[in-house]
Amino acid sequence: MVNTKKDHLAIQQTIEEGGAAKYHESNSAKGKKFVRDRLADLLDDGSITFEDGKFANNMAEGLPADGVVTGMGTIHGESVCFMANDSTVKAGSWGARTVEKIIRIQETAERLNTPMLYLVDSAGARITDQIDMFPGRRGAGRIFHNQIRLSGQIPQICLLFGPSAAGGAYIPAFCDFVIMVDQNASMYLGSPRMAEMVIGEKVSLEEMGGAKMHCSVSGCGDYLAQDEDEAIIAARQYMRYMPKNCHEKPATIDYTLPSEQDVQSLLPNNQNAPFDMRVMIKRIADEDSLFEVKERFAPELLTAFITIEGRVIGVVANQPKIKGGVLFHDSADKAARFMTICDAYNIPLLFLADVPGFMIGTHVERAGIIRHGAKMLSAMSSATVPRISVIVRKAYGAGLYAMSGPAFEPDCTLAFPEAQIAVMGPEAAVNAVYANKIAELPEEERQAFVQEKRKEYQEDIDVYRLASEMIIDEIIKPNELRNELIHRFKQYENKTVNQPNKKRSVTPV
Repeated sequence: MVNTKKDHLAIQQTIEEGGAAKYHESNSAKGKKFVRDRLADLLDDGSITFEDGKFANNMAEGLPADGVVTGMGTIHGESVCFMANDSTVKAGSWGARTVEKIIRIQETAERLNTPMLYLVDSAGARITDQIDMFPGRRGAGRIFHNQIRLSGQIPQICLLFGPSAAGGAYIPAFCDFVIMVDQNASMYLGSPRMAEMVIGEKVSLEEMGGAKMHCSVSGCGDYLAQDEDEAIIAARQYMRYMPKNCHEKPATIDYTLPSEQDVQSLLPNNQNAPFDMRVMIKRIADEDSLFEVKERFAPELLTAFITIEGRVIGVVANQPKIKGGVLFHDSADKAARFMTICDAYNIPLLFLADVPGFMIGTHVERAGIIRHGAKMLSAMSSATVPRISVIVRKAYGAGLYAMSGPAFEPDCTLAFPEAQIAVMGPEAAVNAVYANKIAELPEEERQAFVQEKRKEYQEDIDVYRLASEMIIDEIIKPNELRNELIHRFKQYENKTVNQPNKKRSVTPV
């Protein structure tokens, strides 16, 4: 008589061990953990609540769980669904049952309205199985269709531990937040070998699709982790700022007051002198609550989650320390993406404006700065969450519009006493209006004339005049900003917006 219990336990143990020992050793040498160890670190109490499809393809040799672990667990006490590639099984490649398992857990996430995490470490499709897993109604394309369907309904987070190759690269592309492990993570549509064969380009994997490149150049990565432990910590941190789904608000988080709250001392008297906006954010936010998104990409604009008295806030802030805080096409994209995520998950937005405007010149025009800027304005204007705009020092030209200026119905526009709002700064304005007059004056009289006209211009754009015209809702001292935000965001939290009766907007791209 066959001892089925013993057989069952043996099969289960074989599945849970993953692929051959040599693949575990190879991964370990690269600083890569086994998939089940990753899940143990990510989930509360180090345990999976339950696993689906564990015995998938168990009749085949060398394909435990068909190379992917799917199931549910908890993070910070909240349920999450997950799929996690096992790179010790045929390099984490996809077969027909792999795809079916991923699709099914996505469907579970949709039914339960719970976040979906993708732990990606995969060489892509198994070419030998392509007819079964690639083109059909429940083929690999259905994974991406489901991601698009779930977008904005539930948070989708990708932890990229290894490759995400070819079509599989679209898993991170459709996620809200992508963490990439330096040196090991990569994503690309065509490998370096394919690029050399097809287009004659010789390039390394790091140059083509490495973690640093995607987190600093392409913008496909949101967070560069130095190792897998940091990646998992970052994912758990990110989840603290997210609600379970789009129908809920983020939970209030335990907080401590910022250790340093002096904002005034940070601000130079010269409007064009650089200062670090990141430090200012830390001084108005709860202690250690700053969580930056796309820190390495388009750093002239900061996008970050913070808490203020435990309430989650999304911050969009110009960074005068880098390129003067001028907006470029990449920074416009970065802002649009971040604002869309905040709006989807009921996270209020705080704009800290210190912006000379959008960059000009042939290079940026050819790069499409107008349509990228329109994308930023569209995302900002369409956001229905509470929005507060603070003019820190200056907001010139279309930079005022992009940073949720008065015409775009923010809940309020605040300004510091020395702030300026204008079509352009005094220097550029005087030159634009009086260039011919200045050229006609004797050289010894030019400086005095220019200074006089700049003074007149500054008086014309004085913040108290703007407040008199009710363009500005309130002028506050820098050190009062945190308390002002506490009271205003609390009052605005039940904001409702009447949307136009239409199917959808046509988003600028």
